[in-house]
Amino acid sequence: MNKAIYFAAAFAFLTNVPLKAQNQYKSNISKMYQGKEINNKFDKEIARLLVQMTLEEKIGMLHGNSMFTTGGVERLGIPELKMADGPLGVREEISRDSWAPAGLTNDFATYYPAAGALAATWNPNLAYTFGNSVGQELRARDKDMLLSPAINIVRTPLGGRTYEYMTEDPFLNKKMTVPMVVGLQDNDVMACVKHFAANNQETNRDFVDVQIDERTLREIYLPAFEAAVKEGKAYSIMGAYNKFRGEYLCENDYMLNKVLRDEWGFKGVVVSDWAAVHTTVKSLKSGLDIEMGTPKPFNEFFLADKLLAAVKAGEISEKEIDLHVERILRTLFQVKAMGANDRVKGSIATEAHYQDAYKIAAESVVLLKNDNNALPLNLNGIKSIAVIGNNATKKNALGGFGAGVKTKREVTPLEGLKNRLPSSVKINYAEGYLERYEEKNTGKLGDITLNGPVTIDKLDDAKVQEAVEAAKNSDIAIVFAGSNRDYETEASDRRSLKLPFAQEELIKKVVEVNPKTILVMVAGAPFDIKDISTKTNALVWSWFNGSEGGNALADVILGNVNPSGKLPWTMPVDIKDSPAHATNSFPGDKTVEYKEGILVGYRWFDTKKVEPLYPFGYGLSYTTFSFEKPTTDKKVYQENEMISVSVSIKNTGKLDGKEVVQVYASKPDSKVSRAAQELKGFQKVLAKAGKSELVTIKIPVKDLAFYNVDTKKWEVEKGKYILHVGNSSRNNNQQISINIH
Repeated sequence: MNKAIYFAAAFAFLTNVPLKAQNQYKSNISKMYQGKEINNKFDKEIARLLVQMTLEEKIGMLHGNSMFTTGGVERLGIPELKMADGPLGVREEISRDSWAPAGLTNDFATYYPAAGALAATWNPNLAYTFGNSVGQELRARDKDMLLSPAINIVRTPLGGRTYEYMTEDPFLNKKMTVPMVVGLQDNDVMACVKHFAANNQETNRDFVDVQIDERTLREIYLPAFEAAVKEGKAYSIMGAYNKFRGEYLCENDYMLNKVLRDEWGFKGVVVSDWAAVHTTVKSLKSGLDIEMGTPKPFNEFFLADKLLAAVKAGEISEKEIDLHVERILRTLFQVKAMGANDRVKGSIATEAHYQDAYKIAAESVVLLKNDNNALPLNLNGIKSIAVIGNNATKKNALGGFGAGVKTKREVTPLEGLKNRLPSSVKINYAEGYLERYEEKNTGKLGDITLNGPVTIDKLDDAKVQEAVEAAKNSDIAIVFAGSNRDYETEASDRRSLKLPFAQEELIKKVVEVNPKTILVMVAGAPFDIKDISTKTNALVWSWFNGSEGGNALADVILGNVNPSGKLPWTMPVDIKDSPAHATNSFPGDKTVEYKEGILVGYRWFDTKKVEPLYPFGYGLSYTTFSFEKPTTDKKVYQENEMISVSVSIKNTGKLDGKEVVQVYASKPDSKVSRAAQELKGFQKVLAKAGKSELVTIKIPVKDLAFYNVDTKKWEVEKGKYILHVGNSSRNNNQQISINIH
């Protein structure tokens, strides 16, 4: 647009505005667009609003004025920015000034599978489905921002939020994050990608100072955030609680200004985690835009009355305040919150959304062991099935310290089996073990506190006897074991990999009386299952899997769904095998140094030749697949080219099934230390029984780069690379050699 025409039109509205305001507006416009074309359709309106706002109104937009909103300016048509928690779906409405539920009857929502389950699908299309479906529900609740996705790397199996995070691998992480962000924001809402960054433990999260070398930061902990910004065009980023290299992450100039904005070109808003702000002027100048917090008078926030006083004292300019208000207004315009009449209306808790949750759950279930084709269950001659375990009936939509979902539908595993089994099969249910916790100093039995839950690991004799009798008197037994969202919870990490509530002892007693016992784990993170995995012919891994989780799990057990989930992290034999623990660098005290460097997850296990219990990317099927010799379109590539890897995969079994083709890369004789291999591409494919499918995976040569700390740039080494093709990090023996010139 011609600038002269633009400014003439823009200034036309000023006829009824005081001269001083007119001059200020002209100054704002001139500064905003000096030397560049006007190409943002909202900038004129933003400048018009800014000039009419008082300092107090501007500051009101920079901090919470309720638990999940920031201030608006009603007289100018600027609404509150309305947020909602959302790792499992849209959180129920809470009171404006406390965490107490609002007690509404219209805030029921779909409970979606946790992010760990989503990652286990290895299906980016389902990541989009997840985001799009949740985005519709968010709009139906008239919200602007979803505080999701949480994409921190799984550094330790003990992490309290492992279930909520996706994976230990930066490539899988970004490939699932981007479509989820896009799906959300297609519904005129903001994704708030969290927790930026290096927030990989709950222990001491409020103050721990994380020390990571630059190469590790760039190669492991930042790629998904960078992709969310550059590819997903995320509107919002949440600053984390912890410190990074001595500075809190909500006042970390290096991370928020230099990396996020200057390097990546982020134009959106940075929101603090709740009560993660520690300063006023420093926070704003370091890149924070909005301060949110836990219950206290909202005017006492650092970016409230203290900020007003700082401006009046000359410690910070109103121009700086304007910069942050502009960012907020721009995102409000982008999601059509500023009076647009074509904003997505959304829908919530619909059958279509329940089916979205079902599809994700069905593809997330991982078959870890299936000796003698114990699964799917052959019901011929089966008259009774013992269903054992508290987890058969445990509901996980709500629970723990973090955000949950109030839902009208959560199908438990027991309910799923009842829904799917013929009436001729009798179900003998026994709880088996009790979910119990130690009494806290100031609480009562069962309290979950910031110190973390301490379980009572002792079986109840009567419950055990009931379970043993049920197993003994049934043709088949299914034990539903694992964890729950009261035990795996935000604000605390687990003490060990041990199964809680003495479940291992129970499982052994059940198997003794019924060798035809199937073990189903429901959990969001690895556990020590090395012994019990040898006691049963079949081992299934499920998750906190949403409204339809029980139906999806029953369909897998009965063969209505062929399992296709793959582990998004490594299952260790022993906690000491995992890198953060092998290097004795978790959880630290006031400081934690990531001593394993780039060797996170399978990178450590493969490079150090440590045998996992189950490897990253692993998961069986009810059918079998064979891989033909893979090929590349060329043998020699330039740095700006694309590598095309093709492989024919044949379903050699009798059932249709889905397989995930995974491509890992290694660099022999590298000039820098590298992992033995790194995931660089994958594709999930459906192959009909007896049929072959040609899979082509494209890998940009630039994705083979390492971060050169001397030049502060990504560098693709010249020379030979090996591409490993297979279906897990430990089953990828098909190799191709290529050269980069």
